[in-house]
Amino acid sequence: MSDPTFVVLSRAGAHRDLAKGSREQPFWDEHAAFIDGLVEEGFIVLGGPLTDEDGAMLVVRAASEDEVRAKVAADPWYAHGILQLERIARWEIFIDERE
Repeated sequence: MSDPTFVVLSRAGAHRDLAKGSREQPFWDEHAAFIDGLVEEGFIVLGGPLTDEDGAMLVVRAASEDEVRAKVAADPWYAHGILQLERIARWEIFIDERE
C-alpha cells in the first residue's frame, strides 16, 4: 500500500518579485534542482505554480504531515521567502483519470 496523499498549498512569500515569472525568481536553479530530486524519489506526484495567485500547489505522497513539512522546509524557495507555506491537507482521492 502506498503512502497517503497530501496537497501542499503555498502563496507568494515576502521576497517573491511579483513582476517576474517563476523562472526569473531568485534561487530558481536551486529550487528547481530540489524539486526535481523530490520528483525522482517519488515524493511529488503533481505540482506547479498557481499563476493567478503567485503561489504553488503540490500533490505529494508521504507517511505523515510531519514528513511533508520537513521536506517542504528544505526547499530553497521556502528558506528564502520566495514561497510561504499556507496549508497541508491530507487528500483521499476518489477520482483519478490519469493514465
